[in-house]
This record gives sequence, structure tokens and C-alpha cells, in this order.
Amino acid sequence: MIEALKSEEIVEKVGGRFKLTALMQKRLVELMQGARPLVERQPGMTNMEVVVQEILEDKIAIDYDKSDVLKPDELK
Repeated sequence: MIEALKSEEIVEKVGGRFKLTALMQKRLVELMQGARPLVERQPGMTNMEVVVQEILEDKIAIDYDKSDVLKPDELK
């Protein structure tokens, strides 16, 4: 699962490594505080793996409309 972090797919999906890191950190904190995973947690799956899977399945993303962060397609 963490192998997905080596791929550029997940980086491009969010719009860059820094945005990816911020999104992952925010979601990890939510999970540690008791939030329910938005994907089915397999036995032995870590919170980090849950976050990566949520991003890959488009279950979580940056809300560009409520922030001043540029959308990935606006960066080009």
C-alpha cells in the first residue's frame, strides 16, 4: 500500500508533494482522534495505509473552493 507513495499518481492527484503531505497529516490526526475510515480497513492495515487508500479512491481531497490553494490544473 505504501508503495503507492512512490508513484507520481497520488502526488498529481492532490497537486504536489507538499499538499499531499498536508492532506495526509490532517487525515492521520482525524483517524487518531477516532474518526472512522472511509475505506474498508483490512486486518493489519495502518492508519497511514488507510489514508493512502482514501486518497487513491477519491474519498478525501483538498477542498479547493474553501481554501486559497490553487487547483492542480491551475498550476500548469
